[in-house]
Amino acid sequence: MRPAVLIVIMTAAFVLAQQVVVGTQSGRPDAVTGAETPAPAATNMGAADGAMSLGLTGERRPLYRVRKSDTLQVTFTFSPEFDQTVTVQPDGFIGLKGAGNLLVEGRTLPEICDLFRRAYAEKLHEPEVSVTLKDFEKPYFLVSGEVGHPGKYELRGDTTVTEAIAMAAGFTQQAKHSQVVLFRRISDQFAEAQVLNIKELLLTRDLSEDVRLRPGDLVYVPQNRISKMQKFIPIPNLGLYYNPGLLK
Repeated sequence: MRPAVLIVIMTAAFVLAQQVVVGTQSGRPDAVTGAETPAPAATNMGAADGAMSLGLTGERRPLYRVRKSDTLQVTFTFSPEFDQTVTVQPDGFIGLKGAGNLLVEGRTLPEICDLFRRAYAEKLHEPEVSVTLKDFEKPYFLVSGEVGHPGKYELRGDTTVTEAIAMAAGFTQQAKHSQVVLFRRISDQFAEAQVLNIKELLLTRDLSEDVRLRPGDLVYVPQNRISKMQKFIPIPNLGLYYNPGLLK
């Protein structure tokens, strides 16, 4: 064998031996092959133990806000003589024993607790008060028009327009399926009206357009044009039909 070839072989063996030594010392078995070590999967998404961060998933479900006719149970830990049960009046106010009238409509229970503490601060030293929602108006929706059982229904969980109609015993024979109207209150003075083609929605089996209801929504099913014709019509009104000779 030629000396030059021997030198090349010995040099390559020396370099390979050096790479094995370095890889063994660093604890990286892939140091010889040069393969990249995959990066560890990211489990921390901004919160401990891989829990999703609120900054990524959005807000939690909003707290309930007190409405008219709600009933609140007010309890004072060290002053039970001020315990009371109050009902929110139509104007949004309640009357507290020894503290006058306070506006609570639209506030959450923690906000009302803080409001009560400040209201009784002049009478009690650092009052400890808790407020419990004792009774409230349950969310509801209305279905009227050409359905089997029009009326008011309790809104439990996610309910769509087609589900609401089914709960009201479905369409009648006189219903106009293609022009169902959804009324949604957007303020004390205005309501938004949206026309829905339930007939096409069911034929195409595409329920992605099936609108989810909100508390207070009204689903109205109109009557079709054919059914608007009177079931019994006086004969004189059909003179040409029964006496075509009048046209001669």
